[in-house]
Amino acid sequence: MIRLLFFVALVLALGFGFAWLADRPGDLFIVWQDRRIEMSLMTAVTVIASLIAAIMISWWLVRTIIQSPRAVSRYFRASKRDRGYQALSTGLLAAGAGDAAMARKMNKRTKGLLSADQEPLIHLLDVQAALIEGRHEEARKLFEDMSKDPETRLLGLRGLYLEAQRQGADEAAQHYAETAAEQAPQLPWAASAALSYRTREGKWNEALSLLDKQRLAGTVDAKAADRTKAVLLTARARDHTDIDPSVARDDALAALKLAPAFSPAVLVATKALLRQDNLRKAAKILEAAWKTSPHPDIAEAYVRARIGDTTADRLKRAERLEKLKPLHPQSLDAVARAALEAHRYDLAREKAEASARMQPCEGIYLLLADIEEAETGDQGRVRHWLSQAVRAPRDPAWTADGYVSETWEPVSPVTGKLDAFEWKVPVEQLSGPSLDNQAPEQDFNRAIASLPPIRPQPSPAPAPAAVPMAPAPRPAAAAPVEKAQDVAQTPPAAVPQTAPKMEPKVEPKPVEKVHSESRPADSKPADDTLEQSGPAETRPSEPKPVDVKPAARKDDAVVQRVLVASNTVKAPEAGSDRGTEEQMAHQPAETPDKAKTVKAPEPVDAEAEARAKEAAFLTHRPDDPGIDIDAEPDKPGRFRLF
Repeated sequence: MIRLLFFVALVLALGFGFAWLADRPGDLFIVWQDRRIEMSLMTAVTVIASLIAAIMISWWLVRTIIQSPRAVSRYFRASKRDRGYQALSTGLLAAGAGDAAMARKMNKRTKGLLSADQEPLIHLLDVQAALIEGRHEEARKLFEDMSKDPETRLLGLRGLYLEAQRQGADEAAQHYAETAAEQAPQLPWAASAALSYRTREGKWNEALSLLDKQRLAGTVDAKAADRTKAVLLTARARDHTDIDPSVARDDALAALKLAPAFSPAVLVATKALLRQDNLRKAAKILEAAWKTSPHPDIAEAYVRARIGDTTADRLKRAERLEKLKPLHPQSLDAVARAALEAHRYDLAREKAEASARMQPCEGIYLLLADIEEAETGDQGRVRHWLSQAVRAPRDPAWTADGYVSETWEPVSPVTGKLDAFEWKVPVEQLSGPSLDNQAPEQDFNRAIASLPPIRPQPSPAPAPAAVPMAPAPRPAAAAPVEKAQDVAQTPPAAVPQTAPKMEPKVEPKPVEKVHSESRPADSKPADDTLEQSGPAETRPSEPKPVDVKPAARKDDAVVQRVLVASNTVKAPEAGSDRGTEEQMAHQPAETPDKAKTVKAPEPVDAEAEARAKEAAFLTHRPDDPGIDIDAEPDKPGRFRLF
């Protein structure tokens, strides 16, 4: 474009010049060797311009003829090079597409048209063709040759690094990454790999120097570099906390300048300052971090910062945190835990319930269960809060790549990634039961509404040996008068001894009367303890011990059901007085004649009597709230927890 404009300007200048001369005519006289040549000025100028053009054209023709062989050679060479680059481009595209046959064909054509010394991409096409065909050993040798050439050194190192990773040779991969990072820290893959290897081995100083090189090269963002440097400084400070607290303090404070309120750096700085007996500065750091981002570890460190404090002092420090960050679940949780240690159960319950209304989680319900256990000891209410904890969301924790850790770590133990741990709720593989999809306050109000009332705990049952044995058997509550008389006439030795009525127990299976109205005369009795060997009036009385094992097994099953069921109601136990009264109330009354046909209770041997005592005086289990004998009986067929 510039040449065209120059040519147009030149033509315009010549035309303007000739027009100017035409407007001002004149004569030109030339005297040369006694000869006089006379012509007009316009003619002289035209002759001169034509002579110059002829000279230039003649020179161009002569030069073209002289340089024609070289031009022809250059033309064919350029054509060959163009065809070679075309073949190289086609081969690389085929290698990228996975066409091994086309890549190998274009590779051979490229080598015939181009020289490998002139074009390094030929080595890359060779390597790609070898990798596609599975010739990894040949590809590794080609990468080694490329790493020796200054022009292709970085490409060869990257190829060797990838091959070492493919074969699982971590040491070789680390060596190639470190070499590439030293020669070219601006390479993202080399710097990232080298930084990962150094942090995995705990080489924090080398990692910091490499990070500074990356920052100078401009390959990382300034904000990301500050965060990474803060993590590295915190990791180095944590390693020096026990060895050199001053170095750990400086590194942790430098990390806090780069990443304010970074809780691991706050804890490390606090620990280093406390080792130097600088409680005031440690408290200021914890308070500043608490205002920005409340964390349970910060609360724990602040409450227990001073050794030798009483529980009341710890409660005051927890209340100080609540003033700094009011109406926050973590503040309420910290006060509730400190109040529980100080035996301020009313305050602990108030703060815990407020925290549960704002953010229900597993930990706050467990805390409510601890408060209930410490204050009332009501196992039913404790189990209620434990069931709410099972259904509530999990507490936040330090998680990285699916791994949950109790403490913060700078590197993920799964992938080796730096700064992978995050404070969040762990991800569950299977979604378990959860609370209703309502607001947190509505969830907690529902839990409070379903909370059972506080019931007084029964007095502990006396030992079996200390209970006086009754001289006569205790008659059933709703039995007919005739049955009670028959039992009273039985000798005391033949009647099983029972415990007083008010003690919670499981009695042996009572002997029931056989009603002739309820079954045919020729049918077999339902009770195995009664066997008819003849007429009712002449049937002999054979001694047979009373078997109490079925009743004991039934009681165990009921106890296990009570321990497992958390939202059901408990029915009267087998063998209890109220259950017996309800059962006997529905039985038809018997006549005196029919009562005589019932076999009298048989004597019990010593071993059976011991088993009966054990079953009768079954004590409460540690987590069983017991039975309220004064409560009204519930409907049959249901279980009552409290």
